[in-house]
Amino acid sequence: QVQLVESGGGLVQAGGSLRLSCEASGRTDSSSAMGWFRQAPGKEREFVAAIRWSGISTYSYYADSVKGRFTISGDNVKNTVYLQMNSLKPEDTAVYYCAAAQKWYSSGYRYSSGAAYDYWGQGTQVTVSS
Repeated sequence: QVQLVESGGGLVQAGGSLRLSCEASGRTDSSSAMGWFRQAPGKEREFVAAIRWSGISTYSYYADSVKGRFTISGDNVKNTVYLQMNSLKPEDTAVYYCAAAQKWYSSGYRYSSGAAYDYWGQGTQVTVSS
């Protein structure tokens, strides 16, 4: 079992920045990848970013809507994954969820699907005002 706790959400003006954190506990060594998803009111959950590890290499993946603005990173010592969000837009407003995947896929883009993940956090609200 892996437990995930997100933090760092809040209210920010358009153009501002936030950094989300996702702290993992439990069997963290079983995770092959971590991801961030978001869900806005009345919309389906969507992929934001993912990070996976293969040996000493780290790979990251982003939704087109956040490329160049968001950065995902991980701290293995702290068992924490971060999502640095810059140049925020009102359309980024959503509940952001952290997720952990146990299975390793050779194609990293498999991690853009929520079906690849086994554990989810409770979410943290991000609101961007115009």
